Amino acid sequence: MKAMIIIGNSGNRRTNGLQAARARLGLPPAFVLDYIDVLQGKSSLRSLAERLRQITDEPPLLRIDAPGEHFEVERELIALGASDADRPGLGDLDDRWLKTEGKAPFQPVSSRAARSMKEIKGKLYHPSQWFRGYCRLLSQLEREAGQLWTEPCWMNAPEDIAAMFDKRLTHRLLSSAVLPVPRRLAAPEALPDYDALREAMDSERVRRLFIKLATGSGACGVIAYQVNPVTEAESAVTTIGVENYAAKPPLFYNVKKLVNYTEQRSIRQIVNWVLGHGAHVEQWIPKAAYQNRTFDIRQLVVSGKSCHSIARASKTPITNLHLDSQRLSLDEVGLSEELQASVRQCAEQTLAVFPRSAVAGIDVLLSSGSYRPFVLDVNPFGDLLYDCYYEGSNPYEWEMKSCLI
Repeated sequence: MKAMIIIGNSGNRRTNGLQAARARLGLPPAFVLDYIDVLQGKSSLRSLAERLRQITDEPPLLRIDAPGEHFEVERELIALGASDADRPGLGDLDDRWLKTEGKAPFQPVSSRAARSMKEIKGKLYHPSQWFRGYCRLLSQLEREAGQLWTEPCWMNAPEDIAAMFDKRLTHRLLSSAVLPVPRRLAAPEALPDYDALREAMDSERVRRLFIKLATGSGACGVIAYQVNPVTEAESAVTTIGVENYAAKPPLFYNVKKLVNYTEQRSIRQIVNWVLGHGAHVEQWIPKAAYQNRTFDIRQLVVSGKSCHSIARASKTPITNLHLDSQRLSLDEVGLSEELQASVRQCAEQTLAVFPRSAVAGIDVLLSSGSYRPFVLDVNPFGDLLYDCYYEGSNPYEWEMKSCLI
C-alpha cells in the first residue's frame, strides 16, 4: 500500500515533513484533504477517494494530522461544537466520543458567534467547545471512511485520537491497563472550581500537583500548583496569562513563557477557568535530574516499536521544548541501557492500549531517586521531532517505512 491521504493543514511543517519523507523514499506525494475545506463543505473524504480511484483501486493509508496552527480551522471547530451547529455535508453530528457525560461546554457560544471571532494572537478560545467540535468531525470522518472502504486503513483510528486528546480518558484507560501513571487527585466532576480543588487537596493531604487542561496540547493550560504546608503560600507556574476588563469578560491567553503567580486572586481566576473547561488534576512526581535541570522523555512508538526519543531538560517544572527546555539524548542525561529499555517498554505498553493506532509520542517521567517510569501523556501527533534520527531515518521517514514499505 503506497497511496496515502493526509487530513491536515496544507503547507504546514507537519504536512511538508511527511511529503518530503515520501519523496526521499521514492513514494508519490500524499493527497491532502484540508481541514478547512472539510469544515466549510468545499471538499470531503469521498471526493478525494474518487480522485484516488482514477489512479489505483488499492485502499490508501489514512492519516489524521494535527488541526492546530490555523485560526480559521480553530474557529470552524468551535462553531461545529456549538449546540446549534448544523454543517451541510457533515451528516448527523454526534457526541459518541465526547466522554464528559453530556456536560455542556464551559461558557458556550453560538455557531454564528464563533464564526465572527477575530484572531488575537495567543488568545485561548473556548477549548471545551473546540474539543466537542473536533470529536464531531472525527466521528464524521470515521463514518465516511467506513462507507468508502470495507476496512479503512487508519494510521491512528479517529476514536483513538479523540481518546488520546482527552487526558481524563487517557488516564482512565492507562489505569485500567495497570500502567504507571501519576495518581489523580479526584474525579474531574468532583473538581468544578478552585474551592473544591483546595478541599480535595486538604482531604488527601496533597500539597503539590499538576492541573492540566484536559484537551490542551503542549504546555497550553498546564499549571504546576503548590501550597506551602506551613505558611499556606501558593504558587502556580503556568503559560496562562489573563487580562481583565471593566466592561467585558477577561481574556485568557498563552504567553508562551512560564509565569509564576503567587497572589491567590489571580490563581483562583486561572484555576477556575481551566477547571471550567475540563481538567485532569494529578500528583506532582519529582523528576529525575541532569546537572541543574530536571527532565522527562518524549518516546515515539511506531507500529508497536519504540524508535526516536529525546530528553527534555528544564530548570522549571514544565519541560515542553517550546519553553526553551534543553533537548538532549538519553545517553547525554546519563541513562543506562537498562533504564532506556524500561522507557521503551513502558511506551510500547502504553500505545498497545490503543490497538488501532500505529503512531504516538509518549511522554515518560522517571522519578527522582528511584527512576521509576510514569506515563504523563499520550500524543497522537507527537512525532514532530526535529533533528532526531533512528537507524538513519527521521520520524516521518521511519513511519513511512514501517507503515507502507
